[in-house]
Amino acid sequence: MEKKTPLYDCHMESGGKMVPFAGYLLPVQYKSGIIGEHMAVRKAVGIFDVSHMGEMIFRGKDAFDNIQMLVTNDCSHMTDGQVKYSPMCNGQGGVIDDVLIYRINEEEYLMVVNAANRHKDLEWMKGNLYGDVRLSDVSDEMSLIALQGPLSNDVLSKLTNQEDLPQKYYTFVSNINLSGINCMVSRTGYTGEDGYEIFCENRDAVRLWNLLLEAGAKHGIMPCGLGCRDTLRLEAGMPLYGHEMDETISPLEAGLGFAVKMTKDDFIGKRGIMARGTPTITRVGLKITGRGIARENCTVLCDDKEIGRTTSGTHSPYLGYPIAMALVDKDFSRIGTSLLVDVRGRKVEAEIIPLPFYKKA
Repeated sequence: MEKKTPLYDCHMESGGKMVPFAGYLLPVQYKSGIIGEHMAVRKAVGIFDVSHMGEMIFRGKDAFDNIQMLVTNDCSHMTDGQVKYSPMCNGQGGVIDDVLIYRINEEEYLMVVNAANRHKDLEWMKGNLYGDVRLSDVSDEMSLIALQGPLSNDVLSKLTNQEDLPQKYYTFVSNINLSGINCMVSRTGYTGEDGYEIFCENRDAVRLWNLLLEAGAKHGIMPCGLGCRDTLRLEAGMPLYGHEMDETISPLEAGLGFAVKMTKDDFIGKRGIMARGTPTITRVGLKITGRGIARENCTVLCDDKEIGRTTSGTHSPYLGYPIAMALVDKDFSRIGTSLLVDVRGRKVEAEIIPLPFYKKA
């Protein structure tokens, strides 16, 4: 049976269409629809309930050493209040999950994991811990609200002093008072826009949600569901676990080489990635130039030769044409290459274009 986040009743009151997702009942959209919500985030501000995400706390003298071994990125230069993105691999170099690491202090880190992978990740991490470190799953103790869009700062600064908010992308501030609610606020998001992700205790979630809606009313704030969260991240060229990456795909094949530091002494999956050799496939962006919309798992062809498969696809609300991401043979990955995508038995023209599809000004 699916669980409910503390904001379930808020979604129902706002006309949210609830669907099962990663073990929770969450809104896929509201009355305004996916396109309306998507454009609100691109042009103004949107608010998301992402309380289904998993949160793990590492504490102890060896907390850093364990984080450094679990993830592919290098966390050695992180400072207090910094956030870092990283894949986490299995021994064969496949991606177990992609995570965000928050350095609270030298002996305490928060790791945010994908909701669908929460329990798998926890068991994997527990099985690889060593030394003086304590790992706690605090996912059920906190709520997470994302405020995203070019006007998100205008909204959030109504609830606290502007100078108290995190000023740089991928940083956070703990113990911020938002109109009497103690929160941790990070300047992160999954939409390609400026914005914040706000952690609070479950008991404060409904009040915080309503305060943000009230503060954003004159800015056109809109509650947003899973549907536009997916179209936004796809326009921004952001990979999604289970689509652009999984336990059979290495982070190098998924185009995440920027977050894989092979110069680190060691990490789980390093030898597996090395054993794979130079990647023969890569992630690309496709503009569908023919008539049709490519969804995931469509065959991609070049001169009738099968060269890969789409991993995600949709009609881009902001750009006004269909887009897709695909994993293809590296020999056919040059920008401008003309391809065909098999959409339900019909070959539709496409062209490789740079990622991300959309980048904020």
